[in-house]
Amino acid sequence: MHDAPPPTPQEPLSHGLKQRHLTMLGLGGVIGAGLFVGSGAGIAVAGPGIVVSYLIAGALAMLVMRMLGEMSAAIPASGAFSVHAERALGRWAGFGVGWLYWFLLVVVLAVEATAAAQIAHGWVPGVDQWAWVLTFMVVFTVTNLTAVKNFGEFEFWFAALKVAAIVIFLVLGVLAVLGLLPDTDPVGLANLTGQGGFLPNGWGGVVSGVLTVVFAFGGLEVVTIAAAETDNPARAVGCAVRSAVVRILFFYVGSMLVIVTVLPWTAQQAGLSPYVKVLDAIGVPSAGQIMNIVVFVALLSALNANLYGASRMVFSLAERGEAPRGLLKVSGSVGGGGVPRRAVLASVAFGFVSVLLNLKWPDSVFLYLLNSVGAVLLFVWGLIAASQLRLRRRLEREAPEALTLRMWCFPWLTWVTLAALVAVLVLMLTDDVARPQVLWSAGATGLVLLVAGARELRDRRRD
Repeated sequence: MHDAPPPTPQEPLSHGLKQRHLTMLGLGGVIGAGLFVGSGAGIAVAGPGIVVSYLIAGALAMLVMRMLGEMSAAIPASGAFSVHAERALGRWAGFGVGWLYWFLLVVVLAVEATAAAQIAHGWVPGVDQWAWVLTFMVVFTVTNLTAVKNFGEFEFWFAALKVAAIVIFLVLGVLAVLGLLPDTDPVGLANLTGQGGFLPNGWGGVVSGVLTVVFAFGGLEVVTIAAAETDNPARAVGCAVRSAVVRILFFYVGSMLVIVTVLPWTAQQAGLSPYVKVLDAIGVPSAGQIMNIVVFVALLSALNANLYGASRMVFSLAERGEAPRGLLKVSGSVGGGGVPRRAVLASVAFGFVSVLLNLKWPDSVFLYLLNSVGAVLLFVWGLIAASQLRLRRRLEREAPEALTLRMWCFPWLTWVTLAALVAVLVLMLTDDVARPQVLWSAGATGLVLLVAGARELRDRRRD
C-alpha cells in the first residue's frame, strides 16, 4: 500500500529555467502543425461548427491542465504526473503513465523531425530527407545535452515566433472581416450562416471535429515537467498554468473563428493549411512560404520540447527504480550542470533510428508508429484525472497548505473530465479512420500496464 509515501527527494537537476521560459513554453507548447495544418481536416467535417469543437476540446485540455497544475504546485518533480500517479494509485500507475508518455514523446519527436525534413527538402532538394533528419537530431541533442537554460532560450524564441504569427494572423483576419484592408469589402456573417448554416453537418460534425482536433492540445504537460527545474516550482507552475490555458483558447478559438468568417468553410481542404487559404484570400504575398516557415519552426520547437520532456520523464522513472539506474547520471557544474545526459541520449536514440527509417521507408513506417501512439494521450490524461481524484483528498488531509492552485469544482469537474475522455475513446471506436489508433494505442497501453502490474505483484511477493 502507498498511504504514506516518502517525501519527494530534492531534484539533482539544474534550476536554470526562468518564469518567462515556462510561461512561453506553456503558450507555445501546443501551438504546432496540428493547429496550422491539421485544423483543415476539422473544418472539413464540422464547418463553422469547428469553433464549438475547439471550445469543447480546449475546455477538456484546460481541465486536465488545471489538475496537473494543482498536483505539480503541491508536489513539483521532474516526473510530474508519473510521480503523482505513483503516490495516488501505486507503483503500477506511476510506471505505466511514465513509460506511456515517454513512448509517445520519442515516437512523435521522430515524426516531427521527418515532417520538418520534408519541408526543408522542398527548399533545398539537393539535400536528402534523411540528411535533414540527421541534422535536426544532432542539433537538438547537443542543445539538450548542454545547460537547461539553452533549452529554455530555444523554446522561448521558437514559441515567441509562433505566438507572434498567430497574433498577426488574428489582426489581419479581423481587419479583413471589417473590410479595412486594401481591396477588401466587409465580410459580415455570411460565411457563418451560408453554405448549410453554422452546423452544416449537425452536432455529429461537431463531435467529429472534436475527435480530429483534441490531440492538437497535447504538449501542455511539458510545462509541469519543466517546472521542477525553476527556482520556485510551485509558483512557476501556477503562473504558467493560469496564463497558458486562457491564452491558448483565445489563439485556437480566435483563429478558427477568423478562418470560417473570412472564407466559406467549403473552401478548406484536409491536408492544406487553412491559414494559407485565408492569407492568400486577403492578398498577403507568398502566404504559402510564410506559413511553411512558421510550420517548420513549430515542428522544430515541438521536437525540442518533446526531447526535453522525454529525457526528464525517463530520468524520473530511473530515480524511482522504474528504469535503468544508469540513466541517473547528470553532468557536473561545467556548462550549467545538472543535465541528465544519459537520459537525453536514451530518449533521442529512436530519433537517430528514424534516420535509417527515412532512408528505407520514408512514406509508410510512421503511419504505423502514429497509429500505435495516436490515442495514448487520452489514456495519459485519464490516469492524470484518476490520480488527481485520489491525491487531492490526501493533500487536503495531510498538507492543505500545499494546495496553492486548486482544481475547480472538485470533484465534480474531475469526474466530468473522466467521462468526457471515455466518451471520446468510444466515439473514436465508432469512426473507421480513428478506430485503428484506439486499438493500437489500447494495445500499447495494455502491454505497459501488464508489465507494471507484474512488477508490482513481484515486489509484493518479495515483501
